[in-house]
Amino acid sequence: MQWEVLASVPGLERERLLAGARRRRYVRGEHLVHEGDPADSLHLVAAGRLAVRASTPDGDSAILNVLGPGTYFGELALLPSEKPPVRSASVVALEPAETLVLSASTFLTLREDHPGVERLLTVLLARRVEELSDRLVEALYVGLDRRVHRCLAGLCDVYGAGDAVGPVRIPLTQSDLADLVGGARPSVNQVLRRLEDRGVVALRRGAVEVVDVPALLSLARR
Repeated sequence: MQWEVLASVPGLERERLLAGARRRRYVRGEHLVHEGDPADSLHLVAAGRLAVRASTPDGDSAILNVLGPGTYFGELALLPSEKPPVRSASVVALEPAETLVLSASTFLTLREDHPGVERLLTVLLARRVEELSDRLVEALYVGLDRRVHRCLAGLCDVYGAGDAVGPVRIPLTQSDLADLVGGARPSVNQVLRRLEDRGVVALRRGAVEVVDVPALLSLARR
């Protein structure tokens, strides 16, 4: 498994960093971390898909993101701090999954012995800031139809067929998609119905099947 964020770390130091990580496996439905727990490690996703969930003001849980192989979470745990940060969200395995877990203490030791490892933290934080900025701009200024199109296109990548013709099965409910795009479920359903009428998607029980990936990608780029 290759992680793009590790490209900035020199080869030998990258090998040492990966050697210092523990491989963990999870079954479907298992929590990798819980919201509010002490954050003491970075996770590099090696296999499977994970849901990032956070509590809402009314006490419910909303899905914020879906992570696939090659992604990561928990980078704030690597920041030097007198008081360890806490997890801002829970992460749950949507299917059998595997991560490489790098503890904050191991990272500190590696950083002291191998200065090139320091670049990793900068890259991780910069990527996260860029991602959050993009999502904020999208939520404020992009219409719901386009947000749904972009979300589905991103999920095609997560489920391993972003450049395929289709079909791609995305095993998320319409409520999950509504959480991801920040829209009401009935409104998201209307967008999906329009896509279904155009032959771009097919709505299944507990899933959305992208039938025509090129058409969806074209809509997402508009």
